[in-house]
Amino acid sequence: MVPKTPERVPKHTPESFNRAIQRDIDRSVRYYARHRKRIGERLDQLDREWDIERTLEANAATVAFTGVVLGAAVDRRWLALPALVTAFLFQHAVQGWCPPIPVLRRLGFRTMREIDTERYALKALRGDFGPLGPGKQDRDTQASHALQAARL
Repeated sequence: MVPKTPERVPKHTPESFNRAIQRDIDRSVRYYARHRKRIGERLDQLDREWDIERTLEANAATVAFTGVVLGAAVDRRWLALPALVTAFLFQHAVQGWCPPIPVLRRLGFRTMREIDTERYALKALRGDFGPLGPGKQDRDTQASHALQAARL
C-alpha cells in the first residue's frame, strides 16, 4: 500500500532520526516559549528552510542535468545517470524512499510537516490563534500545549 504523503519520508526513516527531529522541534519551541521576542526571527528562518522534498528535487535535477550534458559531450553511457535519477524520483513519489533520503535525514533535513509543526507551535505561542493553555508564567506547559495543537 502507498503511504499517505505526510507519512512517506518518516515511514522510511530510522526511528532514531525521527525521534531526534521531534526532540529538536520540542527543544526549539520550549526555547522560544522563554524568548518570545525572537519568535518572528525564527519564523523567518523556517520560511527559508528547505524541506527534504525541495532538496531532493534540486539534487536530482542537478545530477540528471549533469548526466545529460556528459552524455551529449563525453559519452552516451552517461545518459544512464538521468535515467537512474528519474527512476529513483518515481520510487520516492510512490513510496517516500530513494537512496539520498537516509543521508538527507541524517543531515537534519525535515519534511514540510515537521517544519510546519514547529511553525504553528511558535505561532500558537506568539498568540496568533488566541489564548493558549495555562497562565503566561507556565511557559513549559504552554510550549507543550502549542506542540500538541500543532501536531493535530
